[in-house]
Amino acid sequence: MDGNDIGKCPVMHGASLASTFGGRTNKDWWPNALKVEVLHQHGARVDPMDPDFDYREAVKGLDFDAVKADLHALMTDSQPWWPADWGHYGGFMIRMAWHAAGTYRMQDGRGGGSAGDQRFAPLNSWPDNASLDKARRLLWPIKKKYGNALSWADLMLLAGNIAYESMGLKTFGFGFGRADTWAPGIDINWGEEGEWLAPSENRYEDLDDPSTMANPLAAVHMGLIYVNPEGVNGNPDPARTALHVRETFARMAMNDEETAALTAGGHTVGKAHGNGDAGALGAEPEGAGIESQGMGWTNPSQTDKADSLITSGIEGAWTTEPTKFDMGYFKLLFGYEWELTKSPAGAHQWKPIDIKEEDMPVDAGDGTTRTMPMMTDADMAMKVDPAYRAICEKFMADEAYFRDMFARAWFKLTHRDMGPRANYIGPDVPAEDLIWQDPIPAGPTSYDVDAVKAKIADSGISHADLIATAWDSARTFRGSDKRGGANGARIRLAPQRTWEGNEPERLDAVLAALEPIAADTGASVADVIVLAGNVGVEAAAKAAGFDIDVPFTPGRGDATDEMTDAESFDVLEPHADGFRNYAKNDLAISPEEMTLDRAQLMGLNAQEMTVLLGGMRVLGTNHGGSNHGVFTNRVGQLTPDFFVNLTDMAYSWHAIDDGTYELRDRATGQIKFTATSADLVFGSNSILRAYAEVYAQDDNAEKFVKDFVAAWTKVMENDRFDLL
Repeated sequence: MDGNDIGKCPVMHGASLASTFGGRTNKDWWPNALKVEVLHQHGARVDPMDPDFDYREAVKGLDFDAVKADLHALMTDSQPWWPADWGHYGGFMIRMAWHAAGTYRMQDGRGGGSAGDQRFAPLNSWPDNASLDKARRLLWPIKKKYGNALSWADLMLLAGNIAYESMGLKTFGFGFGRADTWAPGIDINWGEEGEWLAPSENRYEDLDDPSTMANPLAAVHMGLIYVNPEGVNGNPDPARTALHVRETFARMAMNDEETAALTAGGHTVGKAHGNGDAGALGAEPEGAGIESQGMGWTNPSQTDKADSLITSGIEGAWTTEPTKFDMGYFKLLFGYEWELTKSPAGAHQWKPIDIKEEDMPVDAGDGTTRTMPMMTDADMAMKVDPAYRAICEKFMADEAYFRDMFARAWFKLTHRDMGPRANYIGPDVPAEDLIWQDPIPAGPTSYDVDAVKAKIADSGISHADLIATAWDSARTFRGSDKRGGANGARIRLAPQRTWEGNEPERLDAVLAALEPIAADTGASVADVIVLAGNVGVEAAAKAAGFDIDVPFTPGRGDATDEMTDAESFDVLEPHADGFRNYAKNDLAISPEEMTLDRAQLMGLNAQEMTVLLGGMRVLGTNHGGSNHGVFTNRVGQLTPDFFVNLTDMAYSWHAIDDGTYELRDRATGQIKFTATSADLVFGSNSILRAYAEVYAQDDNAEKFVKDFVAAWTKVMENDRFDLL
């Protein structure tokens, strides 16, 4: 049997694992195709847990004290296959937790440590994450012991917390509740570069103006968490580096004081490893041989001594006693002058001039020999930049204040992507409400829901405006970091009340009618807004011949201006919303891609996205009253007309110079409807068309209504963490 026989081995030898069973993928053939699969990436087909498994319930039964005791023991249980610096894994575990949480960026809420993504590519193989595969293997016995009751996501971040506690810091607290995913996220844009550590110019319009870094990116290079520790593009210049540090940390929701605290507190413990040739290391985990079993960066010169480890190429500790959380970072940084030097691996770093021997840390391996401490360019930025220096001087004058500020900043770093405090589980959850948690008071539940609905129906506000207002209130929800949503009714506060996408004049008129109803009935404004949308949907369904009650659970609260960090909500503003056929001018990506992004952030799958968009079109909820995509002569009725007319071969579509499209009758040439690309993608994309055809069928009008209501309810209740 030769190579042409049909019985040959089906596996394509030499191909990458991703394409082993299929040769080239659809994305290889059609790289510009809409990535609908991002809406299905974490479904049941990849989850090995039982269908009724609920991690949030499982973790409540965890023996929290036992887990913490095991982690404390791990910190000083050095293993010869990866020896601990000074016999303590604290710095190593902190780096792992930091790099898990530190991928969070505020612009789209993606990244962060709440899903355990550091286990998967590309994060497990980023240059900045070198050797963290060993940290996770050190944790494996604990994960194995506690099993399903302890997720990797919780364990990795808890290990960082316990590391700090074991080295003398009183942490601010910890919240469990992060459920693992089981495949790498494919919805996160880490950058367009095709190589690790590509020059920073690829990410900036002007490298001297850090604010010009392309959104939503927050790191200066592909494969780094924050900034290049050797300086901008590897060129030492602390003053210039300070500008990039400020922008990078701001994009992960940190102000100057939090940034300085994290830098100092992060480098108060542990060390960097560059005592040798970093180029001699083996391939990263995803590129290593199968015998490596998922570990990478093999060091041919490694021994059972910590001083033989090589990771970043930078070498040395920042403080005299790197296993203690103390003020040593400030003592050395500000107590000495520093000069530029290079590590044994050839990396740029800074060393103190004429340092006293007693201020030098002992060797991480032998524990006796004194070694030279170091600072990175980012550390020197804390001394050189006037604002950072003033903050550090404030910390030096008040150690208790520094400890508290760092503990709070660390807590924010490791919890920012968990959303409101209602998502936190365990005995160490702080009682204090923090402004970055977007606090919302509990709302009333004892009012007469039917009476509220009756008043809304009699308000004189059109059904389309009721639906659009509820949608605009709820659509801000981001499953990425669990911010936004209808709960809190922040649509009535700055800055959301004036967002262009919310049609401020129309919104003011609707709120003027709904707010008195809330006051008269004892309901929250947030509940009334959602009920108003439900009233509109129910009326539209009835007009189409279907009596259906839209599910509703009272209890939303009303946030106040004092509970709202208005500036941080700017990133939630929709620059496009395909569900209302809205898009600002000069978008960098297409309206259909923006629709997909919005749907993914709201936690919708492709079927839910399809039915919602088609329904919103026939309900007449387009932004500004646009007729694009309104493929019906029965506007205001919840019918599947959008799909029926989209798939009707009696018509043909034609592109117009302004970027819109016309539907023309094939027989007469008469223009019947107009559309945008956000409409036509449901007929052109093969996956979305399959869903559209379901709703276009003659037997599925009732299914369409039921599916729309189910998806609508999901959007309205995305942020009801109080119901979990």
